[in-house]
Amino acid sequence: MQTREDPLTLSIPRSISIPARAILIAIGIHTLWGGLTVAIKVGLTLFPPMWSALIRFTLGSLCIISWARWQGIPFWPAREEWPVLRWLGVGFVVQVTVMNLGLNLTTSALGAILISTNPIFAALFAHFLLEKDRLTLPKCLGLGLAFLGTALVLLRSAGLEGIELAGLGNWMVLSSAALLGFMLIFSAKLLQRIHPVRVMGWQTVLSLPVFAAAALTWETIHWENLGWAPIAGLAYQGIVIAGLGFMVSAWLMKNYTPSIMASFNFIAPIAGVILSAWLLSDPITVNVILGMGLIGLGLFCIART
Repeated sequence: MQTREDPLTLSIPRSISIPARAILIAIGIHTLWGGLTVAIKVGLTLFPPMWSALIRFTLGSLCIISWARWQGIPFWPAREEWPVLRWLGVGFVVQVTVMNLGLNLTTSALGAILISTNPIFAALFAHFLLEKDRLTLPKCLGLGLAFLGTALVLLRSAGLEGIELAGLGNWMVLSSAALLGFMLIFSAKLLQRIHPVRVMGWQTVLSLPVFAAAALTWETIHWENLGWAPIAGLAYQGIVIAGLGFMVSAWLMKNYTPSIMASFNFIAPIAGVILSAWLLSDPITVNVILGMGLIGLGLFCIART
């Protein structure tokens, strides 16, 4: 007897011929992802990094659990699923922690560009970890262009003194992007045998005790900055991204070639920089514009394969 879970757990053969509906969904969801760094920066004015992560993923977990109950999808993992889900949770905590701390030390615009290099790393990891998702010449060209764009963001002109390395925050965000690229491919492997609701839901649920302990031990909420903007920023992070965004991204990664779907993230830095300039008045330098263009072009080359 079939359960309501069956239609979603059946593996649809991955195809590079992606239907128009999936393309539109990917464009829409990655546009929303572009606003994440803006929402994080706004939210950090009230809640420090660990508090921000705790609230974001509490909201996201509630959204995913509610969806599972509404659809009649079992949320509690089978015994054989626990080991890999625990490792997924550990990686998730490290990636989010490094990202939040890094974003607290850089601008939203630079953070949006750097975190969106994760498809570059995803393509590299996919080559070694996934069958039929190998690097090709167009993919390598795209990787080269995207890395050049990243270098333009990380290295800024210092006049006659030459080239100066950008701040620690930028390197932390870039490291987080590399780990996120690995997590995307690791999750893609899990999604072929574990329901997306459990993969996405338990990585957030397992992270909550860690974020709660860190927040209560080391951080203080800045209640003097309480206002609608940081509250809206946290709601966006938790409901739109950690809830809707995680589930839609998991569905795309499950049903289509992971490195191709991840490369649609070239839309995110463009959306992030525009939103940062509009909402936060972040400066947009020539290097940032050139870097953004090269990253977008490189990831577009990957997507075109």
